[in-house]
Amino acid sequence: MAKVFEKLEMKHNDFIRKQKLFFVATAPLSDSGHVNLSPKGYDSFAVIDDATVAWLDLGGSGIETLAHLKENGRITIMFCAFEGAANILRLYGRGEAVQFDDSRFPELLNLFPEFDQARSIVVVKLDRVQDSCGWGVPFMDFKEHREQLKRNWDHARTKPEGAEAYYRMNEASIDGLKGIE
Repeated sequence: MAKVFEKLEMKHNDFIRKQKLFFVATAPLSDSGHVNLSPKGYDSFAVIDDATVAWLDLGGSGIETLAHLKENGRITIMFCAFEGAANILRLYGRGEAVQFDDSRFPELLNLFPEFDQARSIVVVKLDRVQDSCGWGVPFMDFKEHREQLKRNWDHARTKPEGAEAYYRMNEASIDGLKGIE
């Protein structure tokens, strides 16, 4: 049975800190648009307060999440326990992508001391916190994070146009919504 909370509680924060993976889901307003679900790894999630969280957008193969947030702000973040007690934690809210060229970006980047750059930082104001049993989630052992994305960034930095050109390659989503401006 799912339990609903208005804000994050300490037990939620403890659970979040232990997870190595989370998922982010967004969708456009158009019913002909594509729903996007993305896995996120690394130490790229931060609880700012009991109603606000942030995650580091390290870039990737598209710009769907950021484009959907610009259009309507709706977002769901999900954590699953792959070890220990069964649990699923969903965070519902309204998100904003703070791009690398925004004046707020450097202060937000300080939430993620392992990183010195990112495409954006997504800040989410929560309006619902829900946990559920997670009995259907399998046990899985964490081995390590993949290093390809970090290596790709290091390589992009060495080019004359720098990492900013890498970020800007995602100007539109697959549905034609604005991405990086």
